[in-house]
Amino acid sequence: MQRQQQLTAWLHSQLPGKTFALAPASADASFRRYFRVTFNDREDDGLASRREQFEMQGAAERATTHTDWVGEERASTQRSRSNAQQAGTLIVMDAPPQHEDCRPFLHIARLFEEAGTHVPHVYAQDLQQGFLLLSDLGSTTYLQALDSGTARELYGAATDALIKIQLASRENELPPYDEALLMREMRLFPEWYIARHLNITLTDRQRAKLEEVFARIIANNLAQPRVYVHRDYHSRNLMYIESPLSNSLVGTTSHSTRLPETAAKSLVIPQAGERTIEMRGKQAIREADARKGDFLISPGILDFQDAVYGPITYDLASLFKDAYIKWEEAEIMDWLIRYWEQARKAGLPVRADFGEFYRDYEWMGVQRHIKVLGIFARLYHRDGKDGYLKDLPLVMAYLRAACARYIDLKPLLNLLDELEPRDNQAGYTF
Repeated sequence: MQRQQQLTAWLHSQLPGKTFALAPASADASFRRYFRVTFNDREDDGLASRREQFEMQGAAERATTHTDWVGEERASTQRSRSNAQQAGTLIVMDAPPQHEDCRPFLHIARLFEEAGTHVPHVYAQDLQQGFLLLSDLGSTTYLQALDSGTARELYGAATDALIKIQLASRENELPPYDEALLMREMRLFPEWYIARHLNITLTDRQRAKLEEVFARIIANNLAQPRVYVHRDYHSRNLMYIESPLSNSLVGTTSHSTRLPETAAKSLVIPQAGERTIEMRGKQAIREADARKGDFLISPGILDFQDAVYGPITYDLASLFKDAYIKWEEAEIMDWLIRYWEQARKAGLPVRADFGEFYRDYEWMGVQRHIKVLGIFARLYHRDGKDGYLKDLPLVMAYLRAACARYIDLKPLLNLLDELEPRDNQAGYTF
């Protein structure tokens, strides 16, 4: 209760004279919590003036305070004012500083925003207390919006955004996804999944086999071209934004951009023989198409604070080998081919041969599945969070299917069969 009182007091200090309601928005596997701040509609205009007040403060004055309304020296300044004027809600992040460091979030948010993707805009920050005031990307995740009718469009938008992030990559800007980190992640599997969840102690032979396969996996991962890696680019961290938000980046486009509902309703539908109306209709369509560039609507990207510089296929494995939703392999293949073609056209360093690219994707997925099994087991046994246990079978199915395709991964499949006997699964082979 004390923590929430501190949060409420901080919000009042940032928004003096405003009345608002605070309600839980979401939580994740960390210590971070998110609350939605809902304002009285009649008071929304005051947000913009408050934003402008902080922007007028000198840089030296802001540097002496722990709380800062984050200004920008680029085109999104006007966008931010617009959002503050129009939005009836904001999001506040509560990240206890003894557990969470907000600085990576702030740094990566700026990188991804500059890349032309839709991340929460940071309005205010208090790093000493661990509070951030953010734009609201809504409450509909990809997981909620995805179905057979929307999947192609939504995944197309997700890979378009991913390509933008990857094209913006610069070495030494983010921590490297190096051998030490890759191995540390995989060691969660024997420690938490095998030893704690299955309550099995590996023999020396089994441990040696596991280490041998780990080395092979890392060799593949480190040989891949490197870009910015979100590290959790999946359906729970991508937000479906059906209507354009006013804090969208100016001058960006997406193949999945829809017209705003008001713009669509304003189009004049030409009737047969009515030349004037037809010309007005075509002009309206052209104007509406031109306005598409002012909106970036889907996906909103969350939970990027652990981003690194690493293998180019990692986020694809997160996206298409999603622990929370399963698709037919033929569909995934189609989406992967689309990404691969677009990435090559954009100049990204993907493999020239799709079979080699797919193999990299599969091996990267194996590293991630091994890690995720360990993390989900740890969340239950250490943190008391049992909600991820139901997702273990799908992650294990992904891991087994990939191991069955490649002879160098067969020792891991054999070990899995020893630990938890299952029927082998068939699939594409490369």
